[in-house]
Amino acid sequence: KMSSGAADLRQRKKQNCSESDKMAPEQRNKENSKLGRSPKYMLIQRFAKLFFGCLAAVTSGMMYAVYLSTYHERKFWFSSRQELEREITFQGDSAIYYSFYKELLKAPSFERGVYELTHNNKTVSLKTINAVQQMTLYPELIASVLYQASGSEEVIEPVYFYIGIVFGLQGIYVTALFVTSWVMSGTWLAGMLTVAWFIINRTDTTRIDYSIPSRENWALPYFACQVAALTGYLKKNLNCSAEKFCYLLVNASTYTFMMMWEYSHYLLFVQAISLFLLDSFALAQTEKVHEVYKIYLFSLFLGYLLQFENSALLVSPLLSFVAALMLSKCLQMNMKKSTFMSRLLKIMYIYLVLTVAVTLNFLLKMFVPHKENEHLLKFIEVKLGLNTTKNFTMNWLLCQESLQAPSQDFFLRLTQSSLLPFYILVLIICLFSVTQVIFRRICGEPLKETVKLEDGRIGERPEIVYHVIHTVLLGCLAMCLEGMKYLWTPYVCMLAAFGVCSPELWMTLFKWLRLKAVHPILLALILSMAVPTIIGFSLWKEFFPRIMTELTELQEFYDPDTVELMTWIKRQAPVAAVFAGSPQLMGVIKLCTGWMVSSLPLYNDDDLLKRNENIYQIYSKRSAEDIYKILTSYKANFLVIEDSICNEVGPVRGCRVKDLLDIANGHVVCEEDDNYAYSKYGRFCHEIKMNYSPYVNYFTRVYWNRSYFVYRINTVISFQS
Repeated sequence: KMSSGAADLRQRKKQNCSESDKMAPEQRNKENSKLGRSPKYMLIQRFAKLFFGCLAAVTSGMMYAVYLSTYHERKFWFSSRQELEREITFQGDSAIYYSFYKELLKAPSFERGVYELTHNNKTVSLKTINAVQQMTLYPELIASVLYQASGSEEVIEPVYFYIGIVFGLQGIYVTALFVTSWVMSGTWLAGMLTVAWFIINRTDTTRIDYSIPSRENWALPYFACQVAALTGYLKKNLNCSAEKFCYLLVNASTYTFMMMWEYSHYLLFVQAISLFLLDSFALAQTEKVHEVYKIYLFSLFLGYLLQFENSALLVSPLLSFVAALMLSKCLQMNMKKSTFMSRLLKIMYIYLVLTVAVTLNFLLKMFVPHKENEHLLKFIEVKLGLNTTKNFTMNWLLCQESLQAPSQDFFLRLTQSSLLPFYILVLIICLFSVTQVIFRRICGEPLKETVKLEDGRIGERPEIVYHVIHTVLLGCLAMCLEGMKYLWTPYVCMLAAFGVCSPELWMTLFKWLRLKAVHPILLALILSMAVPTIIGFSLWKEFFPRIMTELTELQEFYDPDTVELMTWIKRQAPVAAVFAGSPQLMGVIKLCTGWMVSSLPLYNDDDLLKRNENIYQIYSKRSAEDIYKILTSYKANFLVIEDSICNEVGPVRGCRVKDLLDIANGHVVCEEDDNYAYSKYGRFCHEIKMNYSPYVNYFTRVYWNRSYFVYRINTVISFQS
């Protein structure tokens, strides 16, 4: 019976668009005549609602972009800084991304700049890399083209143009969330509440404060646009032109999202699972869902070609899963309807798809040459407790805050802003309603063509079911890894705002409670306006003064030691010099000076990971000769030791760099819950500062300040006593 219901949905989908477009106005005219309203009046009302809603959405996005720009200026005093001081605000991998943007602008032509990036041998010593492919530099390519093509050289500095684009994209991000909530609830009041919660919980919704050029800040706005378009595309009774517009927007935003972020296909894989579950229970039009699958395949194929035949896309779980879905669909179509085997296949459908997907992925990895990160699989094994390791890189990743389980402070912040309680309420109501709908489908009851307010069946709307499944899956990931909260929390804001502003959700609740004293429809309409209004006023009263304080407070970010170090390198170090040190510092040195480095703060390349581990040995208990051999193997000329790492006092013992190195090198013995360090050599970063043999034989100190010690690596070793 579920298969016959799915067939009914497919049959409805195949109706002539023009016929359905003609029927909709006629039906509305009949309803309006009953209410004593003329079609002209309703048209003006709809236009006014659309106009003011769009105006509110665009205004929200623009105000958020201006807010980010103002906050950034107050935090870093950006306009009053010199270029070197501005560049120091880019830390770690952000420094690397911005450094390539600078190189593109300095190139004699755009074509020459792209060639130098794809055949880059001036960044990492003894290594030629395709930086565009390996670091996903398409955002920088686009930004440099826009900067030069728009003639902005005489109007705005490159750094302001770059961060301005990122802040503008964040405005689009907020606008897309606004539109999604508006489309789901039918009122732009939900969009306003979404934006308010997003900004108030900015610590947990975005990393824009800490890492402006990070790939997710470029990519997630496009994913939000894709989700907004997909929400409209999944709606029932959508007119033909609106459906085509949503389809084209899903297509364009999916491909752009995949080009902006190397891990985008994993997030699309989660989305594909959500659509698969939606289709499995026949809660959406199958043709629409499979059209989205085709968009995935097209984007993967195009991405593979334009990302220099990126084999990671061929072995991605998204490709295997979508291919398995297509094969399973063919098997279903060949089965006769309303037969025992058809129903049995429907029950086994999920198992069939998962089995075929795993098999395909295994076969692809066997026959397609790929450089998929093996450390990712090892990390998952260790994270789940299936394995243990002493590997430095693995333990260092496990110690990162973004890869830990979320702290209690995270849930406390969401609760204080009233977001979490309302999200849980909305999620429970939607889950129960969806469960009821699935049970009715199993019993053979067909879905209604049009769900009315008085029906109280919010679980029959496919776009709602999709968002419920999607937010649950992202929530499960966020409960394991704190870094995933930046993907989950924005959609928590959107779903909670939609729920409290939706009369259908309140009506669903009242249907269960069987209210008789008050008319349920009237009460649902009142609550859908009153509850968000009360929430909005309480948020305004409590959090608006804090936001204004952030914008009026002058924060001081100044790092004189790093400025002095970069100035010394630019003035004193030879142009051909190669620097060695922590990967995070090497990224800043590359950006601020342009000098070649021995390692980079990137974790998607096995060779770079090995380099990072080897060069981190300068903070271990190894001999001067061992460290000298490691550094000279990478042709390093200068060594930079950071006092903050050498004398690190971490909040968690065992997660400091020197602790992890001692564990990896076997310099730690555990007895009765106590750790004892032993080695016949002292810690290198301490011993080298003593200026005694054999350290002075290999290294000569040439510069130091409170935070950094720079040593020249001797080419001729002098054995002096």
